Amino acid sequence: MSVYELKNSEIAIGVESLGAELKSLRKLDTGTEYMWCADARYWNRTSPILFPFVGSAKDKKYRTKGQTYTMTQHGFARDMEFELLSRTETEIWFGLHSSQETLEKYPYDFFLKLGYRIEGCRVCVLWQVENPGREILPFSIGGHPAFNCPIDKDTARSAYFLDFGNVDQVVSTKISKNGLALDGRESYVLEDGILPLGDHLFDHDALVIEDSQTDTVSLCRPDKSSYVKVTMDAPLFGVWSPAGDPATPFVCIEPWYGRCDSEDFTGTLEERKWGNQIAPGEIWEASYTIEIA
Repeated sequence: MSVYELKNSEIAIGVESLGAELKSLRKLDTGTEYMWCADARYWNRTSPILFPFVGSAKDKKYRTKGQTYTMTQHGFARDMEFELLSRTETEIWFGLHSSQETLEKYPYDFFLKLGYRIEGCRVCVLWQVENPGREILPFSIGGHPAFNCPIDKDTARSAYFLDFGNVDQVVSTKISKNGLALDGRESYVLEDGILPLGDHLFDHDALVIEDSQTDTVSLCRPDKSSYVKVTMDAPLFGVWSPAGDPATPFVCIEPWYGRCDSEDFTGTLEERKWGNQIAPGEIWEASYTIEIA
């Protein structure tokens, strides 16, 4: 396991080869760290990649090719060592190939690539999934970056805000206690796109915002000024902090191309909602951007 740093005149990032995980994002003129430190008292990760599943499979099992397999929440890539593929002053790429170990859990050949590019005060997170096999490759993928909140000392997380951009409401899919999607929805009315980060916002797990309701989500200070903005093309995203502890000092903004199963789901891997499929020899690409202020 190694940690690699990229730096320009405004920011520095640190990326760990285990999981190709973004571990640090610092603003150089202030020294402020924006990424969560992975303190195990709250959550021992910072920005894991979710692949080849996003969320939980029903009963931790899924069916494909006429067989049943076990899959942990959010897949296995986040816990695997990635190979360094290339590195320049402003961009770095890591890769993970399918192997005998992965084929026992997920019977498909794949080549997963993760890249990070720095541009001013922005980090572009880049994904490529290549299908080197001879059959359709079904998969889900997602980001899970956790940002310090509060970002300033002597302020409480409950005094902060989420800014969803130019929308007047967002509708969240309700999630069960075992991490599966329910039929119910909850609407949040916004004032100028703003939603307070109250003590009870995450009492029932993540907000799961489906159907491309917005393409930007920002964390805002008590004066409603944005300090982290995530911009994405993803069809859905999550906003999460652990339930039951409003003192938890981070919030995740998670672009997703995939989702947990519904409680009544009985289909196959290929039928999971928001899943993706790649033809043999093809490459699937997506990205999102983190911008700090």
